[in-house]
Amino acid sequence: RYISGFLLVCLIPWLLNLRVPLSKMLSLRSQLRATNQLDNFMMNHQVDIFSRRYSQCYPPTLVSLRLGKYFGQISLGTPEQNFTVVFDTGSADLWVPSFYCVSQACGKQIHSLFAPTSSSNIFHSSHVHKLTKVIYILKLNPNQSMFVGTMTLANQNFGESVYEPGSSFVMAKFDGVLGLSYPTLSKDLGLPVFDNMMNQNKVDQPVFSFYLSTNASNGFGGELLLGGVDEELFVPPINWVPVTLKGYWQIKIDEVKLQGTTTFCRSHSCQAIVDTGTSLISGPTFEIQILQQLIGASPTSIGEYVVNCTRISSLPVVSLVLNGVEYFLTAETYICISGFQATDVSSSVGHMWILGDVFLSQVYSIYDRGQDRVGFLITVAN
Repeated sequence: RYISGFLLVCLIPWLLNLRVPLSKMLSLRSQLRATNQLDNFMMNHQVDIFSRRYSQCYPPTLVSLRLGKYFGQISLGTPEQNFTVVFDTGSADLWVPSFYCVSQACGKQIHSLFAPTSSSNIFHSSHVHKLTKVIYILKLNPNQSMFVGTMTLANQNFGESVYEPGSSFVMAKFDGVLGLSYPTLSKDLGLPVFDNMMNQNKVDQPVFSFYLSTNASNGFGGELLLGGVDEELFVPPINWVPVTLKGYWQIKIDEVKLQGTTTFCRSHSCQAIVDTGTSLISGPTFEIQILQQLIGASPTSIGEYVVNCTRISSLPVVSLVLNGVEYFLTAETYICISGFQATDVSSSVGHMWILGDVFLSQVYSIYDRGQDRVGFLITVAN
């Protein structure tokens, strides 16, 4: 039954589920800043400050510094070849760097490279495709095995990246991306990984869930659970928010508040993408510029916004209202480099927001393909 906008459910342990440990690393932007390379990098590259992978077309020099910082391990081929990937709810395809990649980012000392000649039952198709992340890939046939933990997934189609422009992927700590969105976002690479898992009955329920830790000092960055939920990591009940359009995990935001006062999405609700592959919370340029001013963030010469950490006690609480439930982001979650960025993602309902790791690390999130909904719960840590 429903009480105060929540759905109370009995969380029965599911038989077929797979726990994938996640490692938390510095985002690419943070790595560059830590090595005093950010200013020079920003001066020499056209960085996507106001747009990202959701645009229909990108110039070949565009790079992304906002990719998520939670990674896990998979293997591909027979014998197995190991890769570190971002598990990304904001895309559908699986790709890893190719042995034949010609870019600087594909050096063997930097990333693991897929060698098709070392794997059985594989051949390249003739179709070359350009992903919206500016990664050129060479499509493969669907007769390859993929391994995640103890799970073996047969006939998984994936792409090899043969060109990775710019320097951003040189610094990236991950090799590739494993997309977890709806199959309508797939760029000609066939059935996405989770759809393949469902079709092969590898998971008991058409559900996966994320726990993203804010403290990885013990080496545990979180977990992805394929086929179920981990009841020890959250406090019930679940707040189920319906998916409004099946492609991205797209939902409705009722309101965005500052210190309890509705500031955005006031006259009408806003649409948002729930995206584990993005570090920050993004929104339309006009709204985010106002938000930066309200939290006291000052722009820098390289497009970042900085918040004075000494003012933490006086900074406002930002909150998101989803399906009538309010989620609070205290100043600790969005400083000292502002946790908000402007990204104009156009849709039929106007510009959308993107809920990245700044928000998702504060909740336990569940993605239900069976009933097309996203669940949010308060984590035990919070």
